[in-house]
Amino acid sequence: MEIVNLREQCSWVHAHDPDRATVKAADLVSMAIAAAPYAREAKVAKLPVEKAVLVIGGGVAGITAALSLADMGIKVYLVEKEGFIGGHMAKWDKVYPTLDCSICVLGPQLSKVYNHPLIDVYTLSEVVEVKGAPGNYTVKVLKKARYIDEKLCNGCNKCLDVCPIEAPSEYDYGIGMRRAIVKPSPETVPPAPYIDMSRCIGCMSCLGVCDPKAINFKDQDSYIEFKVGAIIVATGFKPFDPRGLPEYLYGRCLDVVTGPEYERMLNSSGPTKGKIIRLSDGAQPKKVAFIQCVGSRSDRIGRPYCSRVCCMNAIKQSIQTKLMLPDVDVAIFYTDVRAIGKACEEAYRRALELGVRFLRAKVGQLRATKQGRIKIFYEDTLSSEMVEEEFDLVVLSVGVEAPPDNRELAKLLGLQLSDYDFLAEYHLKLNPADTFSKGIFVAGACTGPKDITESVMQAGLAAARAAELIKRGEVEVEVYAPTIDPSTCKRCFACVNACLFGALKVEKGKVEVDELACRGCGACYAVCPTGALSPPGGILSNEQISLMLKALLSEKKEFPLIVAFMCQWCGYAAADNAGTSKIPYPTNVRVIRVPCSARVTPVHVLEAFELGADGVLIVGCHEQDCHYRSGRAKANERASALREVLKEVGINPRRLHIDGASATEGKRLAELIRWFVDEVANLGPIGSEATGGGSFV
Repeated sequence: MEIVNLREQCSWVHAHDPDRATVKAADLVSMAIAAAPYAREAKVAKLPVEKAVLVIGGGVAGITAALSLADMGIKVYLVEKEGFIGGHMAKWDKVYPTLDCSICVLGPQLSKVYNHPLIDVYTLSEVVEVKGAPGNYTVKVLKKARYIDEKLCNGCNKCLDVCPIEAPSEYDYGIGMRRAIVKPSPETVPPAPYIDMSRCIGCMSCLGVCDPKAINFKDQDSYIEFKVGAIIVATGFKPFDPRGLPEYLYGRCLDVVTGPEYERMLNSSGPTKGKIIRLSDGAQPKKVAFIQCVGSRSDRIGRPYCSRVCCMNAIKQSIQTKLMLPDVDVAIFYTDVRAIGKACEEAYRRALELGVRFLRAKVGQLRATKQGRIKIFYEDTLSSEMVEEEFDLVVLSVGVEAPPDNRELAKLLGLQLSDYDFLAEYHLKLNPADTFSKGIFVAGACTGPKDITESVMQAGLAAARAAELIKRGEVEVEVYAPTIDPSTCKRCFACVNACLFGALKVEKGKVEVDELACRGCGACYAVCPTGALSPPGGILSNEQISLMLKALLSEKKEFPLIVAFMCQWCGYAAADNAGTSKIPYPTNVRVIRVPCSARVTPVHVLEAFELGADGVLIVGCHEQDCHYRSGRAKANERASALREVLKEVGINPRRLHIDGASATEGKRLAELIRWFVDEVANLGPIGSEATGGGSFV
């Protein structure tokens, strides 16, 4: 069976030109009819499910998912790249809207996770390799040396007292100091500190005071391997860094801090021991300003989205400030107050009752005065007046960004990215914990800005979805691996070299296929010179693509007529996105869906031109986002080589173009198609330039 995409990629994007849309629809149907007789049945394998789950990230979402699974009797491996679990919530003083003590709420959960018999906690660790299929993944984790034995350490903290080295504390977001032996808070889990060897001078003072002999300077990084049936990604978020916005003086004036930094100041274990002071001189401020939407709701810096938690964080912090220092003048400069959630409106009203001033404003600039204060220049957006006012301390309510390693993790796990590098859910409303990779689930702010409540709820759903898979006992997985015809295979091993996942190996002089290791990119088909590799059902064979090209180009009904090979993950999904968004573009493109841009065979590109295509467009992932790691890079190399071939045969190389679009970039794809159609139209019909003669294939 072949499915023809007449809705998203035809009628919805060509409603402005129904006559040409009908011609395109007829072409697409003809192409599918040509390919359908050669379609093969999809290959499915039944695999036993490993009774374990990997949870990546030890913040509130990660520990919630881990506990939920472990309490159902499922083995959990919790991997956290920092030295301690708990994420950002463990650093907060209180949480909105009820001003609960954050560590009082979270601490028991952290302890329960760390001591649960079915949960293995790996801190200072990162997932470096994942192989296999849903229900049966093999995971490799790099566990960095801690230099302190977690089992022997009794948490006496004597080593912290004698360590002579100080360094900026990451736990305090850089405004506090820590030792080379790191334990930022008495409540951290694990209770054992770790040694930062980049700061340690090797004085060995800690060795002399460690009674249980827990310190081991010979400790080394190690790799751990285990098998799991499902994976939950809960890598959290990163606070926006406002250093790139000079108008806020951040990084140049000590009395301008971010919301997370101010949260650490409010915390009794933080750098100021819970005292509200100016970092420049230690004085108690008389006026405190909160500036909202720093790093969010801004087209200028490419962050148009709302970070969702900033308003309530500022309201909570303003209430705390007024409760601690009733005489302090507190003002919140807001764009819009978004007090969304249970009891959040009540918290906003409480701030008003305490005397917090809410100023609807656009802040233009901050300037340091000679008296050591900070002058804020702003537009009152209710009165349209320009105003200036001085404060002693300014708190920037910074937005939420995706973790910087989301791109690499998406490549590793075969996940899609949504806008701004957050991980993409399968469906925002109906499947918010699923991903496009079966067996891999998401939870928390790694998919976009969320508060603690939403993160916990999504983590519970992710755990339930993972448990549903684990409890089945066995799972059906599609097999994407090729079959090899030994009679036509010349044993050149080009396919083995092209495979990024070790699915094709040379054994006893011939190519063997590991079906479960194959991810289905199709790069092997593109390099096989004899066509000895045949794909399973669901992936177009070389013969099917040739038949589709012949059906399309046997009678050209449009100029220019462009053949577009689009990667199923991004390019094709972007075309669907353009359709669902009703973004129009010219009718001149006929799409052939491929698993990856690396699947596009040079023979098919040349065949398209020989049959009369005016242009060939290849749309894959952005190179850095390729779901098959370097598939797009391989496609780029092949396209460059093909342009040289086109020159040799007298075809303008501008008729071949390769580009990228993410799954959410329907608008970008529409613009790309419009540009390429104009480009090819200016070149004229294929053959209008001088040709080198002869057959191209």
